[in-house]
Amino acid sequence: MLGFGKKKVSEANGMNGMHSGMSASDLATFQKVLHDKTGIVLTDSKRALVESRVTQRLRALKMNSYGVYLQYLQEDQSGEEMVQLIDVISTNITKFFREPDHFELLDSSLENWASQGMKHVRIWSAACSTGEEPYTLAMTVHKHVLKHRLDLKILATDISTRVLAHAKAGVYDEDRLVTIPDPLKNKYFRAQPGQGGPKYAVSEQLKKMVMFHRLNFTVFPYPIKGMFDVIFCRNAMIYFDRDLRTRMVREFARLLKPGGILMIGHSETLMGLDNLYRTIKPSVYLRLNDGVDG
Repeated sequence: MLGFGKKKVSEANGMNGMHSGMSASDLATFQKVLHDKTGIVLTDSKRALVESRVTQRLRALKMNSYGVYLQYLQEDQSGEEMVQLIDVISTNITKFFREPDHFELLDSSLENWASQGMKHVRIWSAACSTGEEPYTLAMTVHKHVLKHRLDLKILATDISTRVLAHAKAGVYDEDRLVTIPDPLKNKYFRAQPGQGGPKYAVSEQLKKMVMFHRLNFTVFPYPIKGMFDVIFCRNAMIYFDRDLRTRMVREFARLLKPGGILMIGHSETLMGLDNLYRTIKPSVYLRLNDGVDG
């Protein structure tokens, strides 16, 4: 997921030779730019985080003021610097088998669908972060793929190029695997030497099930072909304003098959969209048969 955490001690050490302190006007400009480009709402309480993370880009570019950087950012026609800024601003909080009841429901739903003759299944991990969620999805469904000979693919998207690179590599520190049951860990991961201790690589059979792409939730319609049976968008919408959340949920409905399932974070809810979804249980919604144009 795309989220924001507490600033690290190393980030609070000041600007070391640069003008210290972000002005209120500079903060407001960064807030607006990031909201316009990503939909993320950064309140004034996030000043220290914004200042420390933006400072990383100033250092990388050898600039000495926020104003100079803002001008550079706004004049960059390639958009590459905006990608770099998003990467340093975002903190991704995730783990394997997070909110496990969602994967249990997916497991039972897939068995039911396969028993009814379904052969083609498409799943979307819409805020995939460093890959723990889509690879958990792959571990959950792989047995059904083998048992029922399913044509099953998982799309995994995120706005951050940095986390997508990590996800595509599929290599994790040992402590990241503590929430994976041992039988699955032994089956789907292989140990390999790494700096600071052993690393664990995702098996190729899982990697082949997942396609990673960059996606910005604020750019509509989403450039995605086909329809999904299941969409996971968990613990991402809490960082967006109400208008963007509503547009996202409508776009998910457009891309979900009737009878498909949308799963969101346990701290999130869908409000005022009863014509699109029916609540199965908190954080789990069934796509209804009508109510969405296109």
